[in-house]
Amino acid sequence: MGRLQYAVLCSLDGYTADADGRFDWAAPDEELHAFVNDLERPVGTHLYGRRMYETLAVWQDVAGPDHDPVENDYAEIWRAADKVVYSTTLAEVGTPRTRLERTFDPAAVARLKAGTDRDLAIGGPGLAAHALRAGLVDDLHQFVHPVVVGGGTRALPDGLRLDLELVSERRFAGGVVHLHHRVEP
Repeated sequence: MGRLQYAVLCSLDGYTADADGRFDWAAPDEELHAFVNDLERPVGTHLYGRRMYETLAVWQDVAGPDHDPVENDYAEIWRAADKVVYSTTLAEVGTPRTRLERTFDPAAVARLKAGTDRDLAIGGPGLAAHALRAGLVDDLHQFVHPVVVGGGTRALPDGLRLDLELVSERRFAGGVVHLHHRVEP
């Protein structure tokens, strides 16, 4: 059975984007990017909301000597994984190994987890909120950046209560701290 992980880059005050929708403060340096690559390497399927998919779809075309080796590595990891995009507004998906679903069905995601031996990842705080509330998320990876943005898109939804076990933590040279929590049943 696969494990569902939610990995999120966030500010110290818990936002993935500021009030203007900007997240340039979360751009990873090479050390952090390589760590994220290793975290996502075992993922067989990514679950995305429309905005996250549209943001990450650029990785379909990243390749070659004009890009850093760590970027080329991530692009290969991204292209090798299956992707499910949940959207009521997206007309179609434009990348291979990608399918479009109109609604997030917790039972279907539970079957997807049960039917694979590879991990799954959920991207985007809105979609992750549905999975967290449905009890589908097994691991939470927060990459806390040394910035306070004062408002915007929250990494975790209001009204959610989870008991967590801290599995590991790591501090990166650029000041980012990775916290890996396992959701307790």
